[in-house]
Amino acid sequence: MDYLQLATHYLVEDLKGKYIHLDTILPVIDRLKSDFEITEIGKSVQNRSIYQIKIGTGKTKILMWSQMHGNESTTTKGVFDFFNFLLSDEKEASRIKKEYTLLCIPMLNPDGAYLYTRENASNVDLNRDAFNATQPEMQVLHAINKSFDPDYCYNLHDQRTIFGTEEFNLPATVSFLSPAFNSAREYNDVRLKSITIINKMNNVLQNYIPNQIGRFDDSYNINCTGDYFTTQMTPTILFEAGHYQNDYPRDQVRKYIFIALLSSFNAINENVIVDNELIKYLNIPQNNKCFYDFIYKNVKIIDNSEEKIINFVAQYNEVVQDGQLKYIATIDKLDDLQNFKGHIEYDCAYGLFSSQGLNYPVLGEAANFFIDNLTEFNNGLKII
Repeated sequence: MDYLQLATHYLVEDLKGKYIHLDTILPVIDRLKSDFEITEIGKSVQNRSIYQIKIGTGKTKILMWSQMHGNESTTTKGVFDFFNFLLSDEKEASRIKKEYTLLCIPMLNPDGAYLYTRENASNVDLNRDAFNATQPEMQVLHAINKSFDPDYCYNLHDQRTIFGTEEFNLPATVSFLSPAFNSAREYNDVRLKSITIINKMNNVLQNYIPNQIGRFDDSYNINCTGDYFTTQMTPTILFEAGHYQNDYPRDQVRKYIFIALLSSFNAINENVIVDNELIKYLNIPQNNKCFYDFIYKNVKIIDNSEEKIINFVAQYNEVVQDGQLKYIATIDKLDDLQNFKGHIEYDCAYGLFSSQGLNYPVLGEAANFFIDNLTEFNNGLKII
C-alpha cells in the first residue's frame, strides 16, 4: 500500500494552512452528512457549536478529538483527509468501516480555533482541565467519552517547531505518546495496548520520514487528558504533528498524520509479544528541544564599543491579521548555540550586524537587519 499516494489523493483541498476554524470546516462537515452521522453535541464558552462525526459499524470503538488547543490544526486537516478516504470505495476503507466504529470531535475548542490561541475563551488550557472539567468543552468530551465508552482514544495535537528527535537532530515531524497512568510512569496492559499501535504507526512512517518520529515526554499529570483517560483504563494515544522542512503551513505534515491514522487500524487487536513491543517503543527517540526557526552564525556585533563574534536565533510568532495567519520572525536568543540547529541557517562570515542604527541584535525585535550594510534580512529571511 502506497500510504503517501493515498494521503495526497484524498487530501481535502478546502483546508489549507494553519488557521483552521469552525467556519472553515463547516462546508467540509456538510459534505459528509450523506455518509457520516453528524451531531451537535455542545457549545463552547462563546456559544460556538461543537460537533461529533460518527462512521462505521464495527465492534471496536475509537474516540478521537482534535483542536483541543485552538491553534493546533494540522491533525484536524489529517482527520478530514482520512474521512475523505473513508468515503471512497477503497477496500481498506470498507474494512475499517466494517470492523470499527469511529467517533470524532474534529474541533473541541472552536473559540480557541477562531482566536488562534491554545486556550479556550476563558483562557483555560483544556488539556489541563481533564480532572476537574470546569469548562464546557471539557464537559462535552467527558460526556461523550462516558456515553460512547471507547476501546481506544486518539488525542490529536500539534507541537512547536523547536522539537527534534534526540540523537538524530532531525525535526520531530510526528511524535507519539502512550500516556502514563501514575507518577511512577509504570507500564500496564492499558499502556501496552497503545504502545502496540504506536509501534505499527512508527514502522510505516519510517518509510516516509526516517528518524523524524519522536516519543513525547511521559511525565504524569492527572489534569492532562491523555493521562486522565489512561488512568480511567482507556488506552489513549497522543499524536503530535510537528515540523517538516519548509512546511510551516503543515500541508505536508498532514499527510503523515493521515498515514499514521490509516496504519493504526492495521495494529489494533493484533497478537503481540509484549516485551518486544515495549522495547521497540522505548527505542523511538525522545522529543528534544534542539531547533530554532533561524540561526545566524559568525555575526560581528559592537556592544559597548567592543567587537564580538556571536550566534543568534530568530523564531516565528504566529499572528492572525485581517483573517490571515502571518509568520512574524523576532530575535529570540543570543548564545553559542552549539547544541541547537536551525530549520534555516546562515553563516554571516563575520559580517557586521546593523539594524535601526544599532550594531547588536535586540531580543524581541523584528528580525529585519543588514550584514555589512550589504546583505539584507527581512522577516528572518535573506533577501536575494
